[in-house]
Amino acid sequence: MPVNFIGYIGCNNSSELHAGVRRRSLDREYVQAALRVQEDGGFDRVLIPFGSNSPESQIVAAYGAALTTRLGFLVAHRPGFTQPTLAARQLATLDQLSQGRVAVHIITGGADEEMARDGDVGTTKAERYARSDEYLGILRQEWSATAPFDHDGRFYHVRQAFSSVQPRNLPVFFGGTSAEAIDVAGRHADVYATWGETLDATREIVARVRASAARHGRTIGFSLSLRPVIAETEDAAWKRAAEIVEQVRANREAAGLPTSGHRPPNDGSRRLLETASGLRRDKRLWTGVAQVTGAAGNSTGLVGTPEQVADALLDYYALGIENFLIRGFEPLADAERYGRDLIPLVRERVAALDTRSRVAAG
Repeated sequence: MPVNFIGYIGCNNSSELHAGVRRRSLDREYVQAALRVQEDGGFDRVLIPFGSNSPESQIVAAYGAALTTRLGFLVAHRPGFTQPTLAARQLATLDQLSQGRVAVHIITGGADEEMARDGDVGTTKAERYARSDEYLGILRQEWSATAPFDHDGRFYHVRQAFSSVQPRNLPVFFGGTSAEAIDVAGRHADVYATWGETLDATREIVARVRASAARHGRTIGFSLSLRPVIAETEDAAWKRAAEIVEQVRANREAAGLPTSGHRPPNDGSRRLLETASGLRRDKRLWTGVAQVTGAAGNSTGLVGTPEQVADALLDYYALGIENFLIRGFEPLADAERYGRDLIPLVRERVAALDTRSRVAAG
């Protein structure tokens, strides 16, 4: 199966390495440079993040699509703040104008404080997943309906909904490790997105999600998010990883943020924090930043030479992971290095592995 690489375009050229909290200011020159570096570097898509204090992801994606010709966009989108019929038309319009280069990553939202900043006050996590379930059902119906339709549900009521614009190719990504999340993913997602865990933990979540999809008569793909740290030698890579941890720790301490004793509100972060109980796992999995930050988002990595990290990615590929979302701690410089030193190597090794598998199968 083909392997796909997903990059990242935040709002500016910074990360946890530069400040205790993420800065959300929009730097147009950085966005232009990040688009160019990742399109030239062979990335298939870039994730445009969503947050309660972030620039709006669909607008950034539309801007990016106008400046590129091949690069795809994974638009993070949170249900509950836009009517699903309107969101369906917005995304389908973006898909049409970009000539099929858009996917959507549904972010249900696990932290009450984050949701409240956009006016979603008092909902529980279970209610939010139930709302996402209904939202995605309407979204897909709007994309495929050939005649006006009605809907009466717990969260949404629609009369004679119909869209004159429908997507050419708009995959739905979905994440979350709770039972509710996996059920919604099995029912609606084209790709299940998870963070970088051990091979055993990844094997287990892949099996759970596949079983959920099978209950609904569906198959599903997988995406894994990692922060590779690569260098010319293994020792240099681990030295760089240690420097990153200490800088992130110093930034958090300067900002008055905790560096231990974390109690994340969402299942995915709690699961990742458990993985981070050991600094190094498997061959290359590195959890230093996850330990310090409380596994806040994509915070685990693979450490080594490009060849060593490529081999580690192949171990995940063998488990069924065909999409790798990779981003670094120096966003532009790391993206350029991934495109030059890592992505071509992984593609070459995946092609060789697939060829051997076909020959063995006769």
